[in-house]
Order: sequence, then C-alpha cells, then structure tokens
Amino acid sequence: MRILFIGSRLYDDVDYYVRKKGIESILTESNEDAINLDLPDQVFIVPRGMDGPKQIAVTQDVDAVVPLIGIDPPLIQVAKMKEELEEQGIPVIAADVRAVELTSNKINTKQFYKEIGVATPDYQILNSPDDLTLDFPVVLKQGEGQGGKDIRIALNQDDLKEYFEEFSEALCEKFIEGSEISIEVLGFNGEYITLPPIYKGETTLEGTHPLNKVKLGPCLIDGVDNNLIQHTAYKVARNLDSDGIFEMDFMYSHKDNQLYAIEVNTRPNGTRYLTSATCGINSLCELINMACGDFSLKDVLDKMEYYYSTEIPIGNYTGPEINEPVKSFDNNDFVVHGPEGYQRITIRAESKKELENLINDLT
Repeated sequence: MRILFIGSRLYDDVDYYVRKKGIESILTESNEDAINLDLPDQVFIVPRGMDGPKQIAVTQDVDAVVPLIGIDPPLIQVAKMKEELEEQGIPVIAADVRAVELTSNKINTKQFYKEIGVATPDYQILNSPDDLTLDFPVVLKQGEGQGGKDIRIALNQDDLKEYFEEFSEALCEKFIEGSEISIEVLGFNGEYITLPPIYKGETTLEGTHPLNKVKLGPCLIDGVDNNLIQHTAYKVARNLDSDGIFEMDFMYSHKDNQLYAIEVNTRPNGTRYLTSATCGINSLCELINMACGDFSLKDVLDKMEYYYSTEIPIGNYTGPEINEPVKSFDNNDFVVHGPEGYQRITIRAESKKELENLINDLT
C-alpha cells in the first residue's frame, strides 16, 4: 500500500501508525525547512498549491491520498484535486467541493444550518454600523478565517464603528453566554459516526481563545444532553454528505436551554488529542484506515474506550519522559503537543480521581 500524504506539520501524529500498518509513505511539502521531513519513506518538495501533489500522486502510482492540512485556505484546492484524482481512480480522503464551500465561509454555513433545520444564533449581515438590529453584545466575524482571526465582541455602538474602520462588511451574531463544545464526526462512503463531545470552557466577553482554556472530555455539563449534541452533529455531517473529518463547534445557552451550532471544519482540528484521550479513537489514523479500505463503523465502535481527560496549556513541558510513540495514548496516560512556548498537555485516566492525581503529578 502506497499513500501520498500532503503536508508535513501533522505527519508525526500518524508516522507510528503508518509504520505499524506497513504502508509505504510518500509526502509532499512546499517548505523545504518544514518539520518531520525525515519521517516518511519519500519526500517531494513541490510549489504551493495542489498541482505538485496531484502530479506526484499520478507519477508515483499511489493507492490513495491523505491530506494532513490543518488550515482552511488550501481546502478548496484539495477538494478540486479530489475530484480530478478520483476520476483517475485514486481516492483522496478529504471533503468535496460542496462541503468545503458550505463550511469554509461562515455566511454559507449559517444558511446551510437554516436549510437543514439546525438552530444557530440569530445573525445578520452588516454593511454599515447603522444596519444593526440585534441587541448588544454581538459577535462580529468575517466570512472566512479561523482560529479567532478577525472576530470581535462588540459591547456598544463605538465597538461596532471601530470594527468597520477595518472592514466593510461583517457577519454579526448574537452573543451567546454559555458553554463551548466541540465534537468530531468521521465520515466515509455515506456512513458517519460521532465521537464524544468535548467541553472547551465558558464564553467570555473578552473573547478568550479556546487554546488558553482548560478543556475536558467527555463534555459533562448540567442540562446538556450529549445524545442531542451527537444527533445534531450527525445530522449536519449527513447533510454535508462528504468524506473525512468534521469538527463541529456548538454553544449551549444555559439561559435559553438551547444548543446552537456555530461552525464546521472539514480538516484535522485542535481537539483531536482530547477526543483520542477520551475514547481511544485517533481521527487522523482513521483517515489512513479509510485510505486502506479498513474503515467501518463497527470497527470504530469496537475500539471505543471510555476515559476522563483534560487538556491544559503549559508553555513548555519539563516533566517525565513520554513513552514511544510520543503522540499516541497506546502506551501513555498523557501526550504533549504544540510548538515550544505554547505546548499543551492532554491527560487521561479511568476515573475523575485518577485524573486529578495525574494532573497533580504532571503539572
């Protein structure tokens, strides 16, 4: 089995699994100084874009392509490459053009939620501060962007005017006071399975980024039905009707007793370590199973485990040595990830008490 991986930044997350399955790994990367280039069997440095990976996929006669891309801008190019390569019989484990167009633009996503009957916070498109009809506070966003980029919370008209000094249009959304929740869904060949919801903390008027919060898995919030979260996520994924990983963000309003859908990402995401710690399912490894023809809902369910887990920002890790493979929970109770200075530690245990003890030992 020969698989082409696109992008090296996340490759160390799956290298151990690739070797375990005896896969011949080929990787394309546009940055010759990128990390993890020493891990695959072959590496090709190509120009930015998907023309290079597409050519390598054909000339190297690969059996499948697995993009390991954790940012939004290239996703539409990946989706178009998927169409072209799959016409030639080479499967690409990624979202298709329709799914990317619906999810990469927040306005399109809002309209999609409305069409399929999924609750989302009230919103309007503003071309001027004077167009606002929602009550403050409101959340201001651009149609495209990730990681909190270009998102502001406006408490009054002055905040709104300040935002329009930088932008000519805004997606304006009602601010929801409540709990932030993420959930991963795996999809392949029209079948979908939801993994455990993850709690990412409470919303703040300061707009604190989830990376700076302590997260917990599974999501255990008074009044929140995890079955409802999973059912809603499944409904969204089924209507997107595509392959790969879907990470969905929800907000639960304690005041309204309402679950609101916020956005969908069709790429590897920041909660994948916590999801893996909580249930034993590594979503990136499941992409490889899809590429090999080894993916099934029954297999995922059979592998499902149940742990309590948490993820904590630590800056730089200086604790005990981690067992190989260092990015896997197969032989570890904890995994350290992220760049130096911004590292996070994800820890799991079979009970809340054991988790507390591990946290005390490691932090």
